[in-house]
Amino acid sequence: MKQLPLTVRLAAGLAVTAVEQVRKLPMQLAGLPVTVISEAMRLTMRVQQEVTELAIKGDEVLAMLKQPEPEPEWATFDEDEPETPPVRADDPWAEEEQALAAEPPAVLPNYDELSLAQLRARLRTLTAEDLDQLLAHERTHAARPEFTGMLTRRIANLKNR
Repeated sequence: MKQLPLTVRLAAGLAVTAVEQVRKLPMQLAGLPVTVISEAMRLTMRVQQEVTELAIKGDEVLAMLKQPEPEPEWATFDEDEPETPPVRADDPWAEEEQALAAEPPAVLPNYDELSLAQLRARLRTLTAEDLDQLLAHERTHAARPEFTGMLTRRIANLKNR
């Protein structure tokens, strides 16, 4: 038997493949939404990755051109705060100092009940000595960083005048 021409053989193979694909189509249609969604998500993630890489490169270039900002005077860090000495157990005066410190400061007897905003409103009327007394009281009691920071900065402002 003589072999058929290549084009006829290709057409027959293509027809059989088309029939096979049509038979698989119902099963493929069920998974099609998942496939489309996963491809869309993959593409979205890739675009986000590219955008992020470009932004990082841009940041690196701009960082070389930009002068660093000086540290603002209001910015404080834990390293800037003076450390309070620990109370030694063998110190005979430690108990008496703690008892004296338990009393509210005479400057503002209701100091412990004040909010940060309420204290800020009263700061301008206080002297540096009054503020030192409040700061010592704060450090031995609640030691709230926002209160100690505000008092420390106010004392520094008064001393710099």
